[in-house]
Amino acid sequence: MSVQGITAADALQRLHGFDAVIDARSESEYALDHLPGAVNWPSLDDDERARVGTLYQQASPFEARKLGAALVARNIAAHIERAVMDQPRSWQPLLYCWRGGQRSGALALVLGQIGFRVTLVEGGYKAFRAALRADLPRQVARLHYRVVCGPTGSGKTRLLHALAAAGAQVLDLEALASHRASVLGLIPGQPQPSQKRFETLVWQALRDFDAARPVYVEAESKKVGNRTLPDALVEAMRASPCLRIELSDDERVALLLEDYPFFVSDPEFFCQRLDTLVALRGHAVIDDWKAKVAAGQTETVVRELLARHYDPGYAASTRRNFSRFDQALPVPLADRSQPALARAAVAILQSESEAAAAA
Repeated sequence: MSVQGITAADALQRLHGFDAVIDARSESEYALDHLPGAVNWPSLDDDERARVGTLYQQASPFEARKLGAALVARNIAAHIERAVMDQPRSWQPLLYCWRGGQRSGALALVLGQIGFRVTLVEGGYKAFRAALRADLPRQVARLHYRVVCGPTGSGKTRLLHALAAAGAQVLDLEALASHRASVLGLIPGQPQPSQKRFETLVWQALRDFDAARPVYVEAESKKVGNRTLPDALVEAMRASPCLRIELSDDERVALLLEDYPFFVSDPEFFCQRLDTLVALRGHAVIDDWKAKVAAGQTETVVRELLARHYDPGYAASTRRNFSRFDQALPVPLADRSQPALARAAVAILQSESEAAAAA
């Protein structure tokens, strides 16, 4: 048998060195968060865990262990038949469960008896989570950032996409958080990941960046929807050089209508989101906006949202939170089109290259 243990901190550094990363927890535990690249091979699924737990409480631990053993053995057999039969002897999996105990240990025992070199994460997911949180500040600190600023609707996310297409390193926090950050930024039918999952995704993205090249990131507050950014990342962003997008108000309105098409197609949903602004804007303003939405005047409401809700105080707020905003590189956009954004991205990267050469 060949089964060895590895600390969670070492596992973080060696993830790419395994042929498979296997999460032996239930499907709901896996969905909440998991190691990067992990596949889910439950030793007990959610229903089975509930059955064993009920028996443990209502009958006896001994009877529960017997049932659990039978279920685990059956599940391990199914996993092997489904995913192991074609693996060569050289296949090396990394396994973990909640604490690195019985669920992953049973699977490791069988795979090791077959003859595979199996590695177990000591302390399981719980230890991995602690190691990741400890490593996040280090991953943040080894990189340098360029913060894309601009008022709502100016095309910050579109510029990030154009920069990525031009070969830049981009940290798209809104994509990782499944939210567009503003009060109205909820995306229908697309729930946000758990806080733990969000942090793992951020860590994974940071880990894969080249420290010799800048990372472009959109100016964000401490939260994207209901997900909180790591403190170290917030501090680094706020101390970093900035870019300032400049786009006309007409283009901003048109861009928002394109990027939030569900507000046009689903007026009821738009009105529900407007209700979240009552505490800030008052019932009279929100009721007026909702009446205009119901009358098909969505463009008018978007324009008023910019003028009365988003834009007031934008520059002062950004200047207060991002210490280098006053020295931001201007990024004027002729319009919201992809060609205009592509040209801007190329100009930004050219400017970055020239600055690096001059240094």
